[in-house]
Amino acid sequence: MLCIVYPVNRVEKDGPMGAEGGGDGTVGKALDVLDKVAGFGRPVRFSELLADAAYPKATLYRFLQTLTHQGMLAYDPQTQTYGLGVRLVRLAHAAWAQSSIAPLARPYIDRLSAEVGETIHLAQLDQGQVLYVDKRNAQRPVEMFSQAGKVGPAYCTGVGKAMLAFLSEDEVSRALDRQSFHRFTEHTLDTPGKLLDELQAIRARGFAYDREEHEPGIICVAVPILTRAGRAMGALSITSTTARTTLDQLGGLAPQIRETADLIAAEAESWRFPEADKA
Repeated sequence: MLCIVYPVNRVEKDGPMGAEGGGDGTVGKALDVLDKVAGFGRPVRFSELLADAAYPKATLYRFLQTLTHQGMLAYDPQTQTYGLGVRLVRLAHAAWAQSSIAPLARPYIDRLSAEVGETIHLAQLDQGQVLYVDKRNAQRPVEMFSQAGKVGPAYCTGVGKAMLAFLSEDEVSRALDRQSFHRFTEHTLDTPGKLLDELQAIRARGFAYDREEHEPGIICVAVPILTRAGRAMGALSITSTTARTTLDQLGGLAPQIRETADLIAAEAESWRFPEADKA
């Protein structure tokens, strides 16, 4: 008789990283390590991860080895650094295509970009932060933080504030707990109270501004993309620089960007949004 014995994965059984750790167990902890690597935004050394991790040295190393073997991370022996792997990139693209509003919004933001000639951002909220899901560069591109797939702060960006303004009171409270309120520029709203006042003003006028709050010289006007129940499924912005326009001029484009956001929302009406069902 042929007997096949399957090896037990040690990573799933060892000490504090196994089921006895509670929560999401081994998978959750592996994803936590993956998040740590991604959070650096650059290739990272083991010593840097160890200084920021809640796991013992040997346990962290085993997780990094497993994630590397699975293609979720990539290890560069020359620089002795870990970075995001090709498999993770493929999964990210698949998730983007299936769960983002970017694919259906593409023709609308293409048209808006051609009409205004400035940078267009499409974003959604992810755990209280801004996830940029699509971008169209200006006719004269400007170097800035935002890129599709990148995560940015919600409290000091136009798209972030536009979405926060249309969350429920409980959701806003939870989102505020996730903000760092780091002062990026002299214009950054660096306290919850200042941000709450701003969100009230945004709800009243229907759109948000970025007044050089995240990056010096970068300004924008942003509107939420709302479900029929009035909940934000995303946000759209027109971004420029103080060198070639003003906030008042960008504000004049609010009706145009609002029209585009409404078209995207109408296109998405057939989607099922859990938050809209609760409203």
